[in-house]
Amino acid sequence: MIVDCAVYENGQRVALDGDVPALLKEACARRDAFVWLGLHEPTFDEFEEVQEVFDLHPLAIEDAVHAHQRPKIERYGDTLFVVLITARYVDPEEVIQTGQVMLFIGDSFVVTVRHGEAGALATTRRDLEADPTRLAEGTAAVLHAVMDRVVDEYQHVVLGLDNDIDEIESQVFEGGRRNHAERIFKLKREVLDFRKAVRPLAEPLSDFAEDASSPLHAYFRDVHDHLLRVAEHVESYDAILVSALNANLAQVGVRQNEDMRKISAWVAIAAVPTMVAGIYGMNFDHMPELRWRYGYPFVVGSLVVVCIALYVWFKKREWL
Repeated sequence: MIVDCAVYENGQRVALDGDVPALLKEACARRDAFVWLGLHEPTFDEFEEVQEVFDLHPLAIEDAVHAHQRPKIERYGDTLFVVLITARYVDPEEVIQTGQVMLFIGDSFVVTVRHGEAGALATTRRDLEADPTRLAEGTAAVLHAVMDRVVDEYQHVVLGLDNDIDEIESQVFEGGRRNHAERIFKLKREVLDFRKAVRPLAEPLSDFAEDASSPLHAYFRDVHDHLLRVAEHVESYDAILVSALNANLAQVGVRQNEDMRKISAWVAIAAVPTMVAGIYGMNFDHMPELRWRYGYPFVVGSLVVVCIALYVWFKKREWL
């Protein structure tokens, strides 16, 4: 569905009414003007008129409708097609909600297509409209603003991941008997999915940052620097989670060995009275100790002494 559609001239929104073809025709007729059309999860039927009006490539249309594309920048004739993955960190659930934003960039038009809840562009449009100087740069200003917004959201995701990974590190090394493998695996999966959104965008974004002919190349370079910083954090998080997982598994193994030592020690202590009771429970006729007056207290006392001695010995060896 159409979220918003407007014509901008010299950095100002022009109050015009009409359908999309009329607005595009008006934008083409004006100098330094372009039309910005925003769509949210359109169907092929809803996109049919847009495709005809802006002469968009069928392959790009298919990508824009189906979504689930990797970040990329492609050129179809005079139209630039940009795919960005949006991200938002949901801290209570420790998951990264992702969506996609596609942009069709022409000389006199911008078509933005959004999928998912993450990455709403209404505030981006309002911020640009509040800065006519930047908006006067044309469609490139819209592309930069959207990219900047997406990368800024990446930085918020990094902050959320950073807090949770610090918690995991503290929990793993603070001791206790909890197994944190499930939480670590879950966060590692989120980090890997996030890396798929960040890494592929670095190379195409560098092309805009290095294009000195563009008046906004300095702004794109700033966005590119922020993206590289996010990518470095993502790589470090992956390494930290691997180390935390190995440490957690090592601690689980140590705790299991400690449990086995304790069980073995108590079995050894219990084996002594069990063995003695088994010997004197065989009911043989000729067992001299059975007729001894002090046999019972001697055996019981001996068992107590031996069991205490074994307990002390195991305690010194830290088996108990």
